[in-house]
Amino acid sequence: MTKKLVLVCLSLLINSSLNAADRVTGETFAFRSPVLATQAMAATSQPLATQVALDIMRKGGNAIDAAIAANAVLGLVEPTGNSIGGDLYAIVWDAKTKKLHGLNASGRSPKALSREWFIDNGHSKIPSHGPLPVSVPGAVDGWFMLHNKFGKLAMADNLAPAISYAEKGFPVSQLIAYYWNRSVPLLSKWPGFKDQFTINGKAPAHGQIWKNQNLANTLRAIAKGGRDEFYRGETAKTIANFMQSNGGFLSYDDLASHSGKWVDPVSSNYRGYDVWELPPNSQGIAALQILNIVEQYDVGSMQLDSAEYVHLFTEAKKIAFEDRAKFYADSEFNKIPVAELISKKYAKQRAKLVDMSKAGKEFAPGDVKLEKGDTIYLTTADSEGNMVSLIQSNYRGMGSGMAPPGLGFILQDRGELFTLDEGHFNVFEGGKRPFQTIIPAFITKDNKPWMSFGLMGGAMQPQGHAQIVINMIDFGMDIQAAGDAPRIHHTGSSQPTGEYMADGGILNLETGFSYDTIRQLMRLGHTIQFANGPYGGYQAIRRADNGVYWGASESRKDGHAAGY
Repeated sequence: MTKKLVLVCLSLLINSSLNAADRVTGETFAFRSPVLATQAMAATSQPLATQVALDIMRKGGNAIDAAIAANAVLGLVEPTGNSIGGDLYAIVWDAKTKKLHGLNASGRSPKALSREWFIDNGHSKIPSHGPLPVSVPGAVDGWFMLHNKFGKLAMADNLAPAISYAEKGFPVSQLIAYYWNRSVPLLSKWPGFKDQFTINGKAPAHGQIWKNQNLANTLRAIAKGGRDEFYRGETAKTIANFMQSNGGFLSYDDLASHSGKWVDPVSSNYRGYDVWELPPNSQGIAALQILNIVEQYDVGSMQLDSAEYVHLFTEAKKIAFEDRAKFYADSEFNKIPVAELISKKYAKQRAKLVDMSKAGKEFAPGDVKLEKGDTIYLTTADSEGNMVSLIQSNYRGMGSGMAPPGLGFILQDRGELFTLDEGHFNVFEGGKRPFQTIIPAFITKDNKPWMSFGLMGGAMQPQGHAQIVINMIDFGMDIQAAGDAPRIHHTGSSQPTGEYMADGGILNLETGFSYDTIRQLMRLGHTIQFANGPYGGYQAIRRADNGVYWGASESRKDGHAAGY
């Protein structure tokens, strides 16, 4: 017994002394090496989707075709994060025009539903599941907008791999099986879910083969009939009849009148690098606001595992999120002061609120003139130099739980993110896009593509975007180490749904921050939760000056980067 105890203690001592550099690459925080290739690269949250993206490019498709194909596969193999029942955003670097293009493919609330209906029926907030938070799914329209503008292969070719996997089956991977199992007790009471997303009432186990013939049929119909099959054809009629029969308001007209929107990405320069996000209704500019505040400090002289840096980052996040709570909403219903919010002048004013000697307990939003979702993120790059940053989600993991009969997917519950507070930018209105958490990102340097990346995970996303940028630019990490480094996740800030920050919120620190740092942060007044995520899911592709693609994937998930 004594000998065994000594061996265990020695093992623990050795393991605790090993950092990730000793385990793999020489990079301080990397759990694995970046993937390097010259012709094509794909990074997704599931290995089968990554392989499909590469196969599409080998067959003559470009990065846009590959992104569509991978997203279709992810809707099948990772229904815990996305489906064609959800929304989509993308940023595309077009090698031909040497320009970034932004796509907002998010859907609107039912036109027949109103704030007054919720109030009259005793709701103080919009429910998280069931028929009431369902908004128009924008993903399929987003696929066709991307394809019509940039695609090379026929859409049927892009959807063929997902159809094949849906019919023949695939083994469910580990983390996806875990989240699927967690969703079944919550969502089984909603119509269509148990029949289409369980096996005898249970989630598929890790390694078990899952098939979805209903989804295969739906994708085949979309491949044949185009986007109008989903929004005006039999699929649309099935969705509308299902919702109307089960207490919902989403109508055939809501689907038939839907359209996505090409938008101009917005940027802020961070120490010589232009960081690009999409404007509201998404939360992307929060990352830019955080970076603008942090940029005013010499972060490069700090350590990632230091109370000084963690405190600064957390305070910058709190300040940015107060503006997020007030201003981020559908720009078609409000005049959003985006340029002012992401300006350096405004950041200097807001940075004055940071007190490096204590944690702020509350902040007011700025005087600018005129959160538990899951998601998938993927990025692709091709031999022509095209790069895609794409994010897609149902919100709250598997979405509303409402699964239209025979279609093989679940409708999203993004409508939960509206508020019922009268006069708020993000108040519920019929035909309006809700505040959105999902955000793709891109970085350019000297007007050339430098990096396509994203980090999924609700309100963690802008925090994660900013941390990736800081890790690479201030702390000098490579693309994989920047994602593997321990993360900061502050929760409890004021929300676009009407909640307000209480007593400074909670600072969640992933394993990797020292107890000395945690004690110092507590002395500054932070409330600490240690290693209590979620901390997001990261994928990225960087294009080096010599044309080599560097790929990185999330070590916390089933993610996979590969190239050729």
